[in-house]
Amino acid sequence: MATMDTIIDRGDPRGLPVLFLHGFPFSQEMWQGQLEAMPPEFRAIAYDLRGLGCSDRGDGQYTIEGHVDDLIALMGRLRIPGAVLVGLSMGGYIALRALDRNPERILGAVLCDTRSEADTDEVKLRRAAQIKDVKASGSAAFAEGFLPAIFAQETFSKNPEAVAKIRDVIIKTPPLSIAGTLLALAARSDTTSSLGKIQVPTLILVGEKDKVTPPDAARAMHQKIPGSQLEILPGAGHMSNLENPEVFNRHLLNFLRSFPNR
Repeated sequence: MATMDTIIDRGDPRGLPVLFLHGFPFSQEMWQGQLEAMPPEFRAIAYDLRGLGCSDRGDGQYTIEGHVDDLIALMGRLRIPGAVLVGLSMGGYIALRALDRNPERILGAVLCDTRSEADTDEVKLRRAAQIKDVKASGSAAFAEGFLPAIFAQETFSKNPEAVAKIRDVIIKTPPLSIAGTLLALAARSDTTSSLGKIQVPTLILVGEKDKVTPPDAARAMHQKIPGSQLEILPGAGHMSNLENPEVFNRHLLNFLRSFPNR
């Protein structure tokens, strides 16, 4: 799991804990803009998920269940009885399973560019092909094929720094870690039936041009999660926190400031 040197922990230790869960195949670096925007009254924490970033690679066999285990264990190590989870894409899958498995530990959720449904057979087959390709061709080649799917087309010209940042993170990720995480994504459970049981404040954010987890998937979750809020971010693709950080951060902070005793 994450070691202490892969964890960013900033802000007031007595403030509302906010745990950021990154997507695939990224690292906690993707949350830099959000961490910098967080007022010091909050305790903001980001870490590298198992196998990604600078975390322990382990045996290359990962599961979403294992990522939830790591999350709860980390909260124990940091002495955090409850936290707001902010998860993008795979981070959202982890947050949804944590809400189902360990609801007593979750104070609220921000589900970003994610979905509750498990992979279809078509997507599972595509992931199998990606596993084969990344093992044969390496992480750099994987990055070049992956980037057009996760960024809106105009981001490549309007915000090339964001694209370059994510490209660099993917290139530094070993093929074994990418392959192992693809297996975890393909094997994840469907959490749709649990959405109606979510009883904590929930904000759903999605880029209007997200092709991976499109706005329709966000709307479907919004309809099933009682009292949830839905915001669609203009001009953003799957990496909405990087593609439209101003609007993303505004919605995030407004949501966090609604919590009592912060």
